[in-house]
Amino acid sequence: MRTIFYGLPQQLLTPLPAKPQYLAFLGRISPEKGVERAISIARHSGVPLRIAAKVDNVDREYFDEKIRPALGNSNIEYIGEISDSEKSAFLSGAVALLHSIDWPEPFGLAMIEAMACGAPVIAFNRGSVPEVVDDGLTGFLVEDEKGAIGALDRLSQLSRESIRGQFEKRFTARRMAQEYLAVYRALADRDERHLRLVVDRAPAL
Repeated sequence: MRTIFYGLPQQLLTPLPAKPQYLAFLGRISPEKGVERAISIARHSGVPLRIAAKVDNVDREYFDEKIRPALGNSNIEYIGEISDSEKSAFLSGAVALLHSIDWPEPFGLAMIEAMACGAPVIAFNRGSVPEVVDDGLTGFLVEDEKGAIGALDRLSQLSRESIRGQFEKRFTARRMAQEYLAVYRALADRDERHLRLVVDRAPAL
């Protein structure tokens, strides 16, 4: 029938007064999430990176071999998994969320969590990303690390208030529920139009 984007309760995450000072990575540490790319972007740009992410058991070896060695860099900080109650402060203090994925992600909840806090999203153009991020309005779509580093210089073009406004317009739970209801009503109306009255008739003698 249609694509309905995921939504969050409007006041679950909100912008907080903060001076943005670092790049943020939020979610899960695994090869397809591109944490190594985020670290590389931070190193080359000179902007600190804070990683708020969980490590599943299946990805523990990857974390120990590929990510942990990079944490000795004073520019890179791993703070572990955070709760919803901590996300507003974490994302409000970020100059941007790095969504450096390396797979065709079907949605990407971290992107709308960042938008809810007014934080721009610098995201690799994979999977659903171009449907979620409004390029030049809520963030920037990039193809590689070089593009992500270049996008950092354009963040001043974006308004954190406008980013929050787009979240309220496109990604709230209320909007999601209303769109589902519209689909259900359309289906119900269509089914009613196809109903036919069947009359049983006695066979002719």
